[in-house]
Amino acid sequence: MKAVILTGAGGPEVISIGEVPKPEVQPGQIRVRVRAAGINRADLLQRRGQYPAPPGWPADIPGLEYAGEVEAVRGTTRWKVGDRVMGLVGGGAQAEMVVVHADEALAVPEGLSFAEAAAIPEVFLTAYDALVARGRLRAGERVLIHAIGSGVGTAAAQIARHLGATVIGTSRSADKLARALVYGLDHGIDTSATSFREGLSEPVHVVLDAIGGPAFNDNLAVLAPGGRLVLLGFLAGSRTTADLGPMVRKRLEVIGTAMRVRSLAERKALVAEFAERMLPLFDHRIEHAAPLRPVLERVVPIARLAEAHRLMEENETFGKIVVSWDAQGSGRPDGR
Repeated sequence: MKAVILTGAGGPEVISIGEVPKPEVQPGQIRVRVRAAGINRADLLQRRGQYPAPPGWPADIPGLEYAGEVEAVRGTTRWKVGDRVMGLVGGGAQAEMVVVHADEALAVPEGLSFAEAAAIPEVFLTAYDALVARGRLRAGERVLIHAIGSGVGTAAAQIARHLGATVIGTSRSADKLARALVYGLDHGIDTSATSFREGLSEPVHVVLDAIGGPAFNDNLAVLAPGGRLVLLGFLAGSRTTADLGPMVRKRLEVIGTAMRVRSLAERKALVAEFAERMLPLFDHRIEHAAPLRPVLERVVPIARLAEAHRLMEENETFGKIVVSWDAQGSGRPDGR
């Protein structure tokens, strides 16, 4: 089969497409013919040699999420050949085929293209885990979501709206803030004009942050007593000098989380909970007060993956970039 192969650590020039052995299916697993795969910051970091794949996943084939059709089944009755599935993996999704445990896969909601489905697993599972399992966000609370125009940001805004929370988001782009209003944003803060600390009129109960060290102290400052700071990453650096006083006085919690290093048992439990609580909200045949939908910036043919990396590195995208194994590549946001 064909697969994206990283020939070394470096810029987009290390991305190639080559032939690799088709993965074998073990008991309890399914093999999926991948039609589309999402692009994530983790792919960029792995390409640079800064974020290796966890044990058990391909070291040189990137990709954390896929959508496609079941091609082979072994030792499970949960899926059959031809079923449309999507899911989150530790690596290897940017290949023509990927093998996953049957309980890690999610059914592609009716009416969604493979490109749309490939834009769901990483960002929506991450956002759900961060807001619900870690952040314990409740109706009536206020949540601050940094980088609201990112894939995780747009997913988190929709989930927070569904939960009944007030959604506050940050971006350095006024255009992204305006576009995010459709997905549940109640109040936007343009951090190119003012700091988010100055832009808030009252404290928040939960902060979702992938900025890291430079934002840490201000994140603590804007939290209400009993507030929760959920750290998803540290794009601007992992080190900081912090005053621990606010944490003690306001009984704050700082919670770190990452999806890629989860055990199989953890991933299965999260997928089962998400499938029950969130997946039906993607079915637009059913009327929902707060439906969920993937947010696609662009669909790029797999042969132009390096272009997709450059596009993400420019930080001008809104929502997700997806690559398709369709040789032509539609470029349409819906992938059709």
